[in-house]
Amino acid sequence: MSFRYYVYISDDKVDMLLSQIDPALLRKRTTEVSVTLPLLGAKRGVEAASKADRIARLERVVRYVHDFGDVGSIEEPGQFFGGILPMRWGPFHGTSLVYFGGESDGIVVGLGGSGKHVLGASAADDTEGVPRSVTPNLLEGLAAEPEIGDLLGVGTASDDEALRAVALATANLRGPLQNVEFVAKRLLHGRVDGRHVVLGSPLYVALAD
Repeated sequence: MSFRYYVYISDDKVDMLLSQIDPALLRKRTTEVSVTLPLLGAKRGVEAASKADRIARLERVVRYVHDFGDVGSIEEPGQFFGGILPMRWGPFHGTSLVYFGGESDGIVVGLGGSGKHVLGASAADDTEGVPRSVTPNLLEGLAAEPEIGDLLGVGTASDDEALRAVALATANLRGPLQNVEFVAKRLLHGRVDGRHVVLGSPLYVALAD
């Protein structure tokens, strides 16, 4: 039996897609607790979904998009794309963005999302509160690297400049290469400077042996 060693699961994307697939599966168990505050009585819902529930929801969505969605490969991405690729990854230049970058056979792949979705992190770790899985905010995170910031400007980047930014961010990553498996939502793709470049935001990333 093979196991997936997850390093990133985007609960936000999983819940958004699951609400369209089967809303009943999205119901989360909550426990209502009383919180006593000075001069104020308050109640708040505390999410009690287990880690097993988190992975079960992810796997339900991944099965569905593979069976009924437009899932392509790194070479020919559809609405979603996936594969196994050696990548470097980590927090990007002090922002809330976590970025995965790799290259295979002349194809540059960049994946970005919110650092709070790295396993072991929490929403409290996201001090910026910026959703990094949408293209403008993801590119804004990449622009924290000065060379990329100069390339992108202030919200004025063309498609080619955005693709160059992905290629540059991937080339400048440091750290060990790790073989990872992923499924991601395609955000940008095209050819620039003779190379094919794909940018996505992952549903999940797992270490692959």
